[in-house]
Amino acid sequence: MRCLWLTLADPEPRHNGQYIYSGGLIDAMEQGGAQMHVLGLARPESPQRVNGADDDGIHWWLSDHRPRSNLQSLVSTLPHIADRSWTPGLRQLLESRLQEGPWDTIVFDGISAGWALDQVLNRFPKRSRRPKLVYVSHNHEASLRREVANHHEDFLKRQVLRYDSLKAARLEHRLVDASDLVTAITEDDAHQYLARRPDRRVEVLTPGYAGDHGISRRITNATPRRAVIIGSFDWIAKRMNLEQFVAVADPLFAAHGAELQVIGSAEESFLNRMRRNASATQFTGPVDGVLDFMRDARIALVAERHGGGFKLKVLDYIFNRMPILALSGSVAGVPLRHEDSILLYEDYEALARGVLQVIDDCDRLNQLQDRAYAACRDQFDWTSRGERLMSAVATL
Repeated sequence: MRCLWLTLADPEPRHNGQYIYSGGLIDAMEQGGAQMHVLGLARPESPQRVNGADDDGIHWWLSDHRPRSNLQSLVSTLPHIADRSWTPGLRQLLESRLQEGPWDTIVFDGISAGWALDQVLNRFPKRSRRPKLVYVSHNHEASLRREVANHHEDFLKRQVLRYDSLKAARLEHRLVDASDLVTAITEDDAHQYLARRPDRRVEVLTPGYAGDHGISRRITNATPRRAVIIGSFDWIAKRMNLEQFVAVADPLFAAHGAELQVIGSAEESFLNRMRRNASATQFTGPVDGVLDFMRDARIALVAERHGGGFKLKVLDYIFNRMPILALSGSVAGVPLRHEDSILLYEDYEALARGVLQVIDDCDRLNQLQDRAYAACRDQFDWTSRGERLMSAVATL
């Protein structure tokens, strides 16, 4: 299978969910025997990979990392997530690759690759003569971005986000309509695609996990009375979630001598504003690794009211033996059960108070992490994801 894979950017280093998912699938496809040609933006933090490189059998076609500005995106017909990659360099690279063919399949890796749809369709105007087109979705963008826009507190930003969400929905619909195969990251997303287009072939393709397995860890009274939130907070939905939860949880934690630690990258101005208003919460900013932070905490939190989709950090928590407390509905795609392998709460205040109720019950915390690990131990292998995707394409 000769595959042209269109993605946002070189996924290395894989510091957020988008890059983890993209990089994992690219590797899994190559290991399954596909001839992979990956096209996207270069990233300043990935200097070892250059345009035209052949890295472990994967051919990389990378354009300079000069994404378009927010203002350009505002006046574009594309949503910001796709418009930032609509650069002359990437368009020229894509045209060269399309001419180079033949391709068995062309993959649009997330809506961020949707900028290329018209160029591909113009090159192959007849569906019967096209390579098989695959849309690998990272979220159900139409519903997700509408929800995020509707819950933003600032009136003007809310209108801008609503306008962008309409553009995202339109592009997502066009990608689904043009594709021979759509993959969804959760069952819920798959149902939403099928509700609009019941004639589409939709496969659920949850992420894999490539980290350490079988780590032995016991939470004891010597473990700091600390809960952690790990992630990248560059996206507005992630910042909204974090800001709203900390506003509720920080005074409660401070009153009960507990700590909250937020680990991950965000704009420094955002982190500084959060630090000024926090008493029990520490914001680390970017870190080289998260293992030590997880080992020095009793509880991992998923406090995401907005954002949908599969939370890849949940797998990091599970396989590093951390008990998870989360908002109901925020951990789709993992086989965890309330009161058995996870504790779920309806709102931010209930979640914060739930932490304080169990943070000193080490036996309960260890039971939660043991059962979560047992439920997921054999469920998240990247190799099987590549095999499933290749098999689905081969039968189109």
